[in-house]
Amino acid sequence: MTVEPLGAVGPDVSDVVEVRGLELLLYCGVLVEEQARRQPFRFDLDLRLDLNAAGESDDLRDTVNYGALIDLLVAALPTERFQLLERLAARVAELALSYPSVDAVTVRVRKLRPPVSAIVDTTGVRIHRARTG
Repeated sequence: MTVEPLGAVGPDVSDVVEVRGLELLLYCGVLVEEQARRQPFRFDLDLRLDLNAAGESDDLRDTVNYGALIDLLVAALPTERFQLLERLAARVAELALSYPSVDAVTVRVRKLRPPVSAIVDTTGVRIHRARTG
């Protein structure tokens, strides 16, 4: 599967299934201590897909099962290690786009306790990926 940045999805894909505030303990960072123990991360996902059929049928098969996607993220991500938030976000996008009904996804990932010298609430990245072809 090939994905590309924002702009790949036409204007008619405006329906969104939202996942907000998913928190996971993961290995992510370039510092030795960040790879020595898991740290808390928070995720927001916007899953873009056509919801017309689901709106008419009231059938889970006509949408994306966000519970199954969350279960996939909870199972997969803690078994992997990342150095960059950018790679972590890209991995979440890959997993979301493994669902055929999802045309595009925007992933926001925030590190809740970043190891920086100043007081900040979070650091993070936001990416958008779309299915091509």
